[in-house]
Amino acid sequence: MKILHTKIGDHFIQFENAPLYLFKMFRELGEANHQPDLTVTIQLDFGVPFLNDDVREDRQADRIYFRRSDYLVEVDAAFQYAEISAYDELALKHALINLYSSFIVHHGWGLLLHSSCVIENGKAHIFTGHSGAGKSTAAALSFPRNLLSDEATILKISAGKMEVFNSPFRSEIPSGGEETVFPLGSIQVLHQSLQNQRIILPKSDSLITMIDKVFYWSNNPAHKKVILDMLVEMAKKVPIYNLFFQKDNTFWELIS
Repeated sequence: MKILHTKIGDHFIQFENAPLYLFKMFRELGEANHQPDLTVTIQLDFGVPFLNDDVREDRQADRIYFRRSDYLVEVDAAFQYAEISAYDELALKHALINLYSSFIVHHGWGLLLHSSCVIENGKAHIFTGHSGAGKSTAAALSFPRNLLSDEATILKISAGKMEVFNSPFRSEIPSGGEETVFPLGSIQVLHQSLQNQRIILPKSDSLITMIDKVFYWSNNPAHKKVILDMLVEMAKKVPIYNLFFQKDNTFWELIS
């Protein structure tokens, strides 16, 4: 059995029966030999190929289940031990995103956001939007600035502080090797355009805009409240803009 110890955000994770793919996925974060906050056992060759993004959440006694056509996640109510059965590497990646995003919501620690995130002048700047809006494009155009994410941004939300961590959940662009935590400077909601323009959103609109950018929404009312409370805190503390941008790096003039 191959065991992988790593750290995601503030959390120490132990993977048992870890495939080689996971060692590659977490190589930028390195080994972390501490008492695990979460232990995950992995099995492959489960279910059928990906059909759609629909995930069913079931709660039975002291267990929680997340089911999709190509994976099954089973976790105890305390979010200390989990088992993942996945069809292939892509299914495993999505199962891990589901597990970690529900894990940090359970602990009221933060949120996983559909977005890319780039470092500029010691601050993290998030790029988000609907599917196809240009999250990965904006990240690629930001070179040589380092990236904290190109698909899923790990955001820690605490009283008066918003911090972004290096994310292993990536689609295309590798990490620049950053291990430091960065304060969140701004959020850009992307719109492709023929000219660059950045317009700040009112706080109420900011909250509404970010609701569908959260990876995990539970059917548990208590978890829904936790997510909403964190979104409210984020909307209060962080400026959120509509960013209309050309497909070149000149939009950074509006952010820097």
